[in-house]
Amino acid sequence: MKQVVGVPGMAVSNDPDDVLITYALGSCLGITAHDPVARVGGLLHVMLPTSAVAPEKAEATPWMFVDTGVPRLFDECCRAGAQKGRLVVKVAGGAASQTEGEDHFQIGRRNFLALRQLLWRESVLLRAHDVGGNQSRTMALEIGTGLVTLKVDGRTFEL
Repeated sequence: MKQVVGVPGMAVSNDPDDVLITYALGSCLGITAHDPVARVGGLLHVMLPTSAVAPEKAEATPWMFVDTGVPRLFDECCRAGAQKGRLVVKVAGGAASQTEGEDHFQIGRRNFLALRQLLWRESVLLRAHDVGGNQSRTMALEIGTGLVTLKVDGRTFEL
């Protein structure tokens, strides 16, 4: 069954027939975590790097921010049967928010930097990434296989 993850949003599944998908990854990040042994996985669509800008929003919607959403993703995957040490993490998005001129806020770049710092602190390796540029991406995770696909500019490929 296909489950669409909104902006911001998160879904976790242990049903091998599920496919988690998110659309329109611009400066946002799509982050997948998958345990290949337990066949549990999740997809997180985050908008901003740190919850410090809006703690009340982080309380209500933790998946809006890298620093609150990623730990929640890991916790939910583990509750569904995954082991944190086996999680395969992949990320896409983090594009420049402007196609012309300067990207003054550099949200995409800051999102990816915040993620890398958090993963380092959590001792979790980033297995693959497709970030930057200025194109929008669609990201999907097949729970049964762990296959992560990206669709960029009409082209689909495995991450």
